[in-house]
Amino acid sequence: MIIPVILSGGSGTRLWPLSRQEYPKQLLPLLDDHSLLQNTVLRLQGVSGVAPPLVICNQSHRFIVAEQLRRIERPASAIILEPVGRNTAPAVAVAALQARRNGEDPIVAIMPSDHVIADAGAFLAALGSGIGLAEQGMLVTFGIVPDRPETGFGYIRSGAEVVSAKVPDGAAPAFAVERFVEKPDRGTAERYLASGAYTWNSGMFLFKASVILAELERLCPDILEACRNALAQGQTDLDFIRLGEAAFSSCRAESIDYAVMEKTARAAVIPLDAGWNDVGSWQALWQLGTPDGAGNVLKGDVLARDCRDNLFFSSSRLVAAVGVRNLVVVETPDAVLVADRDQAQRVKEIAEQLKAEGRAEFRGHVKVHRPWGSFQTVDHEERFQVKRITVNPGATLSSQMHHHRAEHWVVVKGTARVTCGEREIMLSENQSTFIPLGTRHRLENPGKIPLELIEVQSGSYLGEDDIVRFEDKYGRQG
Repeated sequence: MIIPVILSGGSGTRLWPLSRQEYPKQLLPLLDDHSLLQNTVLRLQGVSGVAPPLVICNQSHRFIVAEQLRRIERPASAIILEPVGRNTAPAVAVAALQARRNGEDPIVAIMPSDHVIADAGAFLAALGSGIGLAEQGMLVTFGIVPDRPETGFGYIRSGAEVVSAKVPDGAAPAFAVERFVEKPDRGTAERYLASGAYTWNSGMFLFKASVILAELERLCPDILEACRNALAQGQTDLDFIRLGEAAFSSCRAESIDYAVMEKTARAAVIPLDAGWNDVGSWQALWQLGTPDGAGNVLKGDVLARDCRDNLFFSSSRLVAAVGVRNLVVVETPDAVLVADRDQAQRVKEIAEQLKAEGRAEFRGHVKVHRPWGSFQTVDHEERFQVKRITVNPGATLSSQMHHHRAEHWVVVKGTARVTCGEREIMLSENQSTFIPLGTRHRLENPGKIPLELIEVQSGSYLGEDDIVRFEDKYGRQG
């Protein structure tokens, strides 16, 4: 059995303003109708012996991750919530311990959720080779065959070819790992490319759960012990496993590369030439796009005249450009990015400044996702706020009340079941109701289509923290 372990803890700040802290790049549909996370899970579609995925993510993303997996009909066996980020070694340790909880010893496939692999066939062929080696007790990683002297990636130097009877004839070759190399300068990267002995470190791995646990025990027992304690102190909440915060926070942050792969004698690398891209910048997204005749990649409502080699990305309104070259222009409802395409990596500097200043544009979008659906602020002033609310079919908001605001609800699509005090009513399109300040209330969508309504709030304080929850099916408190 193979358990895909999907690592979904990144923030993707180089893709700001589309990627935000509360909705990072792996949750975005950047290239097609599926998010990068969904495509990572779907990549193993059709492979025999693959169990439901195990996802490790930030606790603030839990409902979005669960909903995206539900939409592609690939629910997770578990979604493990990290209270804090501790890099990949603790994440791998937790995943391997969880995989062995019933005494089984599956192969775990460690897969970052924010990569693009264009050639699924080549990836699955390499995976097939890796499975045979993993069954033999090897710790397998996949090295991306470089097509340029890249200074932004770590490298792996290959040694002698690994011969195994468990690897089928015609399968992708594997090599012993001679060493891992940190990100090089330009001249060194050019030498690596010319030698043919180096591949990029992809961050994808394949190994038996028992083997990686044994190596963790030997090489970094403190990390493994902290992760054992975090699981033991954890709590199960719906489909989520909340790691014990104190134990996991005490674990030192370390990559699985440095903690194990650079030190073990069991490491093998399989070169992978499958159109891999880590989508680490707007420049990378331009390279992945389909350009027009002038080299422009356009997404959304865009008009471009006499423009060349640009990336234009519109998410909510018209973007018009005339006579510009080599730019990245990204529009969202609350922020617009304009950058030279060759300087696209520096967008991270803007994100870091926004974070330091405590700006809302770093944390989240105007459209805010909740386990029951989403809401988007349309207008607001000192004593009123207008929101557009979407409630998924069958979803229910918490039973709650507000100390400082009253609410008016107008249904524009679907059917709403409203509980207000002791009264329960059904509303359909063009009907409305009023929720007085201090009144216990609840909103449900009993229908088969999304419920959309306009909410007008009025009162002395309109913050999201003015919610007293009495009961919530999603386990939230407030």
